[in-house]
Amino acid sequence: MRVRKLRPLSVLGPVIAGVLVASGCSTGSDAPPDSIGPRATVSAKAAIAPLTRTQLRALTFKEGEVAGAHEAGIPVQDPQPEEEQHSFPPVSDPTCQTMLDIRNGKRASTVVLQLFNWKGDIWGGGSTLAAYEDGKAQQAFAQLKQTLGSCRSYEGTGWVGKFKATLTTEQAPGVGDEAVRFRETIPMGPEQPGDRNEQFTVVRAGNTIVTFHKLNVGDSASFPTDLVNRQVERLQNAQRP
Repeated sequence: MRVRKLRPLSVLGPVIAGVLVASGCSTGSDAPPDSIGPRATVSAKAAIAPLTRTQLRALTFKEGEVAGAHEAGIPVQDPQPEEEQHSFPPVSDPTCQTMLDIRNGKRASTVVLQLFNWKGDIWGGGSTLAAYEDGKAQQAFAQLKQTLGSCRSYEGTGWVGKFKATLTTEQAPGVGDEAVRFRETIPMGPEQPGDRNEQFTVVRAGNTIVTFHKLNVGDSASFPTDLVNRQVERLQNAQRP
C-alpha cells in the first residue's frame, strides 16, 4: 500500500503550524486529528493592559493615611494637557533629558500625581504614578539606570530662569522589582542662601514606575520610607492576577 508523506511542520514554523490548527486545517486529509497537536500548539503570553487613570487614582493615599499631613494636604492631580503646559527648552545634556522624561512619566500611557504637604514642613514632596503598556516600564527603567551612569550635571531653564543641577546617586531601597535613588542639587543664588536639595526615589513595580521626590532648601530631606513601601505594595497588588 502506498503511504502518503506529510510535509514536516518544522518547515512551516511553529507560528504557521499554530494557525493551521486553530483554523481546523491539517497538512493532509488522511492525517490523524491529534497527530500534530503537541507540536503545533503555540503558547503566547497574553498582553497585560496598563492600569487606567481611575485605577491609579484609587491606589494613591487617602485623607488620614499619611501621618503628619495637613488636612486636605495630599491632593491627587492629573497632569496638565500638553497644550496647556508651559514649554521649556531641553536641558544641556540629552542623556539627562532622558532621565527627566522618565522620572516625570513622559513615556507612560497614564500618569497621576500626588502632592504631600506635612505640618511643620514648608517644602513638601510628591509622587508620580505612571502606568505603561506591557513590558515598556522595564525598558524605560533600563534606560533610566543607564542615564544615571553618565548624567552628572546639566544646565536648563525653569520658572526662575537658568539653573545648573548636579546629580549624586544614593543607595537604592530594596523595594519593588527594581529601584534607584539619587539627589539633585541646584544653587539658589545670592538672594536665597543654601542650595535647593531634592531627593528622588524611582521604583518599578511590574508595568508601573513610581517616582517619589522630597524637597528641602539649605538642608537635605528624604521621602518617608513607609510611604514608599506602602505605595509600591499597592501597585504590585493591583497587577497580580
